[in-house]
Amino acid sequence: MPPSVKFTKEEIVEAALRVTRKEGIGSLTARSLASELGASTRPMFTYFETVEALKHEVHEAAKGVYRDYIERGLAGPVPFLGVGQYTIRFAREEPELFKLLFLQKPDGADGGALAALAFSQGLVRDSLMSIYKMDAFEADSYYRDLWLVAFSFCTMIVTDDNPLTDEQMSAVLTEVSLAVCKAYKEIPGLARGDYDRDAIFRELTR
Repeated sequence: MPPSVKFTKEEIVEAALRVTRKEGIGSLTARSLASELGASTRPMFTYFETVEALKHEVHEAAKGVYRDYIERGLAGPVPFLGVGQYTIRFAREEPELFKLLFLQKPDGADGGALAALAFSQGLVRDSLMSIYKMDAFEADSYYRDLWLVAFSFCTMIVTDDNPLTDEQMSAVLTEVSLAVCKAYKEIPGLARGDYDRDAIFRELTR
């Protein structure tokens, strides 16, 4: 009779996620997982043929952690602002998971930065349309610009190269938010690229 399995597949993935959170996806090996479980390498190979297959499961689990942060941001009084704040918070509190999702996902794994943008766009679109009286295209374009700024802050945070305080980052996000919103209102067609760029720049630099 074969030996009984001491761990479920979910427990294996949770242990692998803990290893990744502490030391990054590159540190996840059969040996490091066995150490985390306090067992041999056998439990992993009960469910996964390779470490790479396990890494794909960890990538999916990391998406769930990120989704929890986004949902917490959406629960705030200004949903789109909350999403930006909690995206930055995710980078600060879960730097290795941020790297895994957006900077170094496993080969063949879906997702990435643009997928995260599309995911959160869908969650905040209605809020932006209601608050700022934008159509869906304008709301998506507006959020895209703000998200890219927030993403740049996150990247600086996880690479230990962020000289800005929370207050400074918030101020930049506010400046960009106001500038883009005002521009969309005062320059018809801007979001869709249907405007006379040269004429507007001439007016601004007179």
